[in-house]
Amino acid sequence: MTLLIFIIALAVIFDFINGFHDSANSIATIVSTKVLTPFQAVVWAALFNFLAYFIFREHKVANTIAKTIYEQYIDLHVILAGIISAIIWNLLTWWYGIPSSSSHTLIGGFIGAAVAKVGSWQVIVMSNLYKTVLFIFLSPVIGMVLAFIITLAIVWISRKANPYKADRWFRRLQLASSAAFSLGHGGNDAQKVMGLIGVALAYHNGTKFDIAHLPHWVPIVCYSAIALGTMSGGWKIVKTMGTRITKVTPLEGVSAETAGAATLILTERLGIPVSTTHTIAGAIMGVGATKRLSAVRWGVTVNLLWAWVLTIPVSALMASGIYFVLHLFF
Repeated sequence: MTLLIFIIALAVIFDFINGFHDSANSIATIVSTKVLTPFQAVVWAALFNFLAYFIFREHKVANTIAKTIYEQYIDLHVILAGIISAIIWNLLTWWYGIPSSSSHTLIGGFIGAAVAKVGSWQVIVMSNLYKTVLFIFLSPVIGMVLAFIITLAIVWISRKANPYKADRWFRRLQLASSAAFSLGHGGNDAQKVMGLIGVALAYHNGTKFDIAHLPHWVPIVCYSAIALGTMSGGWKIVKTMGTRITKVTPLEGVSAETAGAATLILTERLGIPVSTTHTIAGAIMGVGATKRLSAVRWGVTVNLLWAWVLTIPVSALMASGIYFVLHLFF
């Protein structure tokens, strides 16, 4: 029972760090365009992170995360090692200002610990892993293409508008688009920890995991933790996302956030755990590319891509090592 409580506590801490780490994704554009101050922006984003609880009630992403590993190979030590690995990687990438994926570090840790336990890749539900890996590449591309199209459409529609009045309207619209993106962020990311807590509870109770029977307190705690984490901010990553990829105006902020929100909500409906980081980064590249390709600092995006690709294998390796260490003491 003590180990279960410890795992739940660590999972909630990870969720808080996830919000802290990913707050930049929700607020980077709205801060860089000076529509809201940093404090106003994190409060705004945190509010909609939590409100996602009332919208996304089927928990499809949580179900996918929980079923990344075949249930017979899961125990509390596997879950614990995966969470510890995810926390370490998240804190390291935050420290260096690298917008990596909290989602994929959690999945990588879960997989690595299970493989270490059994010594075989057969523990992995490959269909769930394949679609997760596929969307490492697809989610930024979808965000980029949508943002590119939305930006061009907005520019054409408002081509005869007074620039001053148009800018005022885009600043107002950015409040709505950032709120929509924060809803998608909360809906997708809070569910990842819910899945692991649900599996841990099922293992402890000796029952089969069923997302429909997840205790009501689990989603409430997870959505609250990610919202509180978002309120804590992650200013190093805000700088990378809001200014280093491309210069963003209110019009482009609306486009990027709308494209990112649409991508996150779509993938949540499909039960695919995607990265809010990948999605909004791709969307910001898309709005930059509408001006000219050189407006996007592609050198920065190459560095981001390396972080994205390495997240799952590095987290898996760390979790494997952590599992063996835990096994020595328990």
